[in-house]
Amino acid sequence: MTPSATLSNKTAIVTGASSGIGHATALALARHGANLIVTARREDRLRALVDDIEALGARAALHAGDATDDATARQTIALAIAEFGRIDILVNNAGAGSDRNLIDTTVEDYDDLMDTNMKSSFLFSRHAAPIMIEQRSGTILFIASVAGLQGAAGESVYCAAKFAQVGFAQALDAELRKHNIKVGAICPGGTKTEFAVGRGRTEEWVRDSEMMQPSEVADAIVFVCLQPPNVRIPQMTVRHMG
Repeated sequence: MTPSATLSNKTAIVTGASSGIGHATALALARHGANLIVTARREDRLRALVDDIEALGARAALHAGDATDDATARQTIALAIAEFGRIDILVNNAGAGSDRNLIDTTVEDYDDLMDTNMKSSFLFSRHAAPIMIEQRSGTILFIASVAGLQGAAGESVYCAAKFAQVGFAQALDAELRKHNIKVGAICPGGTKTEFAVGRGRTEEWVRDSEMMQPSEVADAIVFVCLQPPNVRIPQMTVRHMG
């Protein structure tokens, strides 16, 4: 099984694909032969990503928009069907973080964290699921966090959003498995991304940390997507060695 053909003719949607884990995951899926629909708010970055995907020999299209907007989810799903005729993989990666104590967290912070992490996951899953049910196949992954498995001081609302993602994934696994759809939550530890920069973290702190590279997390995501038809991974924790 050669890497360039393992996901050949599969169509994957990656949200939050303009940077970090989403960007790395889109490229990793393309290296394994998948066609990509990438979405995020920053269109210039998406266009550069599409160029990089096509340079790998895969096909790609983009939809720029806010993942918390229902119209963005609907239009991205419609684009996947128009371009490739099916949806095999949905990676709900769009997210935001915050390293702030409760008393320093505003209502606006709460709404942003819950919407970006959880509402976006609901919207894209809600509109992709009917297509996968009709196909009798598909994989829906939620890029949650170890913060969705154990609470941490200074991350109360972020933990709440990620716990919600993990619970949502567990419920959908039970609901959709009868339709031959695999659902799983990937729970990475610290990763060197733009996550929480300006919300309690600095670029220097991230750069000098022992955290994982986005590509390392992306390899774990691809591993889940490559499982044989009768194997599902409902939950995976990925941690660095620090």
